Formats: sequence, C-alpha cells, structure tokens
Amino acid sequence: MTAPIRYFIRPSRPEAHVFELRCTVSDPDPAGQRFSLPAWIPGSYMIREFARHVVSLRAESGGKAAKVEKLDKHTWLVTGLAAGKPLTVFYEVYAWDLSVRAAHLDQTHGFFNGTSVFLAVEGRTDRPCLVEIESPEGMAYRDWKVATALPRARGEIGAALAYGFGLYRAENYDELVDHPVEMGTFTLAGFEAGGVRHDIVLTGRHDCDTERLAADLERICQFQIELFGAPPPMDYYVFLTQLVGDGYGGLEHRASTALLASRADLPWKGMTGLPDGYKTFLGLCSHEYFHTWNVKRIKPAAFVPYDLAVENYTRLLWAFEGFTSYYDDLVLVRSGVISPADYLGLVGKTVSAVLRGPGRHRQSVAESSFEAWSKYYRQDENSPNAIVSYYAKGSLIALALDLQLRSETGGKRSLDGVMRLLWQRHGQTGVGVAEDGIFAIVEEVGGKDCGARLARWLRKAVEGTDDLPLARLLKPFGVAYQPEAPGAKPTLGIKLAGGNGKGEAKIATAYDGGAAQLAGLSAGDVLLAVDGLKVSAANLDSMLERHQTGDSIEVHAFRRDELMCFDVELAASASDVVKLAVDEKAAASVRRLRKGWLGH
Repeated sequence: MTAPIRYFIRPSRPEAHVFELRCTVSDPDPAGQRFSLPAWIPGSYMIREFARHVVSLRAESGGKAAKVEKLDKHTWLVTGLAAGKPLTVFYEVYAWDLSVRAAHLDQTHGFFNGTSVFLAVEGRTDRPCLVEIESPEGMAYRDWKVATALPRARGEIGAALAYGFGLYRAENYDELVDHPVEMGTFTLAGFEAGGVRHDIVLTGRHDCDTERLAADLERICQFQIELFGAPPPMDYYVFLTQLVGDGYGGLEHRASTALLASRADLPWKGMTGLPDGYKTFLGLCSHEYFHTWNVKRIKPAAFVPYDLAVENYTRLLWAFEGFTSYYDDLVLVRSGVISPADYLGLVGKTVSAVLRGPGRHRQSVAESSFEAWSKYYRQDENSPNAIVSYYAKGSLIALALDLQLRSETGGKRSLDGVMRLLWQRHGQTGVGVAEDGIFAIVEEVGGKDCGARLARWLRKAVEGTDDLPLARLLKPFGVAYQPEAPGAKPTLGIKLAGGNGKGEAKIATAYDGGAAQLAGLSAGDVLLAVDGLKVSAANLDSMLERHQTGDSIEVHAFRRDELMCFDVELAASASDVVKLAVDEKAAASVRRLRKGWLGH
C-alpha cells in the first residue's frame, strides 16, 4: 500500500499571525526531494506567489538536519537524506490576508486555503494525504472548533468529532488544497438539500436570522441540484463565511465555498422586505454554489489538470464565470426567493454596468478570458477604457442565448439543456471542455430548429465587441428594455474613487472621449472647485445639474501637489442606465414563455 503524505498544521502564534506546519514523506527521492507551493489558487486567475509568506523552513532526515536549497520563488530541494528514512520539512507561514484566497490568523479565528500552506511533494502529488489539524495552545482557545468539507480520516467518525480538531484525509494533493478550513468560535446553521447536509458557518459578530438564511439557501441549493440532476456531486457542503464591516468576495471549491461579506448584508430577525444587500449576498452564495458543477467539475481542458506553478490560459471564462453569473440571480427568481421585478432590476444593473465601460468595444469576452491573468485581475485606472468583464458581459451573452433558445423553440429548449449536457459529457466524466466545445454543445441542444445558427451567433458574440440586441430578444417574453434618454444630464465622463459618496472628489477613471479626458483631467486628479466653488464627491453631481450640455466650466484640481486649472466643456450623458419592466397585459403565449424562463 502506498504510504500517505502526512501534514500537520497548528496556529502556533495567533497574535503574530503564524501557522506552524510539518510535511513528512516516508520514502523521499534519495537523490533529493523537491517541494513546492502553488503560485495561484483555482478560481482566482492571478499569480499570487504564496511562497512569499513562508517565514522559515528546515528539514530533518533520520534525526539529523538535511540540506535545503531554494531553487526558485516557490520550490525547495532537500538533499543529504538518510538512506531509507522518512523526511520531514518544518516550516512557518505568515497569515494576514483577510480574503477568500489565502490565509488569515489572529486571536479570534484562523482560516486557510491549502494552496497557501501545504507544500506539494513533487513526484508524490497523486498519493493520499493525512492532515493533523491541531488547536492553538492556551485556555483562550478552548472553545475553538473546525469547519471544513475535508473528510475525517477513516476510523475517526462520530458525532463527538464533528467540527473538532484531529486527523483529516484527502485522496491526493489536488483534493487536499481544494478544501479550505475555518477555525474559531463561529456560528453554525444548516439545512438539507438533495439528501445532503449543508452547513453555514458565520465567523465574526452578527445579528443574523440564521433560520431565514438557511431556508433561503435551501431553496437555492435544491433548485440547482434539480437543474443538473440529483444526487449532487458531494456528500457534504459548507458555506464558510467571514463577516466584516465592508467586504464582498467568494471563491468556489469542490464541496464548499469561502465567502467574505458585510455583516449588514445578512438577514435579521424582524427584517421586512428584501434589502439590496441581502439580495447581493444570496446572489454570491448562488454563484459559488453553481460552480460546484460549472468549473469545479465541468472544466476547460486547459484546467485538466491544473498546473499551479504557472498561468493556465483559456478563452472560456465567459462560459465558466459568465454563465455562472447569469444563473446566480436567475436561480434566485426561479426558486422563488426573489420576485421577477427584483430579478429584472438586477439584470438592468448588469446591463448598465456593461454599457458604462468603453472597453467593451475594444476587447471581446474571449480575449478578456485569455488575458484575465494580466488584465482583468490586475486592473488600473485605465481598465474601464480597455477591458470588458467576462463575468458581466458573459452573463448577458448567456441571457441572450437562453432567450433565443427558448423563443425559437417555443420554450422546448433552453440554456438549462446546454448546462445539463455539459455536465453529462464533461462534469461526470472528468473530460475537459475544448476551446470550441461550448459551440458544439449549443448546436446540438438547439437541434435543427436553431442549433447551427445559434452556435454561429454565440461564436460571434464572444469573439466580437458588438453590443447585444437585448431589447429585441426580451420582447417575445413581454419584457420592455427601457434605456435612460441620452443627454438628460451633463457629465464630466469620470468615475470617482470610492464611488460618489462623501469625501474628496478624486478621479479613479477618466473615460475615453469624455469631457474630463478631452480637457486634460486624469485619474488621480483631485477636484477642488467648479467655477470657483468648492466641490466634493457629495456635491459634484448637484453642481453639474445646474448646467446644460455644452456649457464650459472652470475646474481646479490638484495633480499630485500641483494646483492646475482646466476648461471643461460638459458632454451629454450616455444612455448607460437601463431598466427592464414586465408587461403584465401581454398575451397568454408570451406569459407562458416568460414563466418558463423566470419560473413565475
């Protein structure tokens, strides 16, 4: 029997944000054993160089120190091994990244992704892994628990061990690093969907109505399970949620998700209606849960297997993230958690966000997918002028494709069929999706009615930069596309840093061809006065409303520490605000088509 790789991890110094780790190999390569730490984490397409957080590393073999040589930024070679003896590497990892991507530790909790802390034993990554997760020392941590979808080691089962420290297992290194771990004094809630237990873990202070949250998530998860077909592809699932004052983010894993959320976005006892913050949080949960199928198991061929040392390029993120972004909110309405009006409001915001970015005319979603490593995940002040979001525009392409499949087949076919066929052909077999594989699936699902034409349309949509004909496509469903009239308000054509809230009016982006850019204003400039009157983020819009399109205004601004003056000719605002509305008096055939789409 192949000996497992054994790991040990303990929060040795929570106050210093340090995890202590060990990795033991029973039969290391006698010529020298290489160890490495991933450079990125699946789902977040940016080289993050997690090895930079390793503070110390040493090795022992046969009770004696072994030689450690650093080969590159994330690889170590251990030589001078005792013949026939195990090799143990001892190391410490600094954990102070409060995000869903890495590791975080203090006196209140600990969190880690395996990609941030577990060394890969090169040449042995296909072996089983055993992980001893140990609690920090001291009475202050006596009530800490562990939450993870990582299975207990065989022989360590039973209710008494639930959420406890101890021994866990993984079939191989890939599975080991795909199960994040939370530890601390978290709140626990749960429900069952598809015959599988789902837990909600809330870390941080909150006043959440956990019963309401569990009930809503149950409906969302059950709908997704039924969409792809029961049973779900995991035996247990957990939502690991870190609550902060202001934050948003999620990262998918094969049987869990790591979430960062504002505590104000959770439901509370006595809450009436459905606040925007709660809709946003449910949409985030829905998005990450949908990834259980789409990207964790239905994968681009470029991700089979992952190479965690370098970038893995694909032009298909518009399908794996964009289609998921379409379904995240669609599932909310089809499961009855939100109303059709709420859903159409969310779609309208997405349309508006896409139309607001000049970059949509310069980059296709296929290019955006391929360049995620260098552009989408490394945005700067000019990004809105140069790139398009494969999440946002990808979701609108999914919407347009779904509407066409439904309208052209009288509701007999839809994007649901595309996702189910992808699951059967790729998710259940482990065969990656080829770069042109989505188009072939769409042609097959559309059939002789519209398959070939829609496959051609889809290719053009993802490889081109044209705006989508959503007004025309929504009409057969009795949904009106209502853009705000252009020129209703004069504008500078800028985006302020931190949004248009309080504080200084600092330019984050000067949009291409906008009034500010044409006058010479740039990102980083801090607006001080308009026509001699003090301006701030709070009053800029109201000051501009007192003018007409074409008016010239004098703007004073600081660029770095220099005061500058600009003559700006105000431009007409673009029609980038779109609202969608249901025609309640539509014909019965239209209402049936809409009901098949929205589920109401």
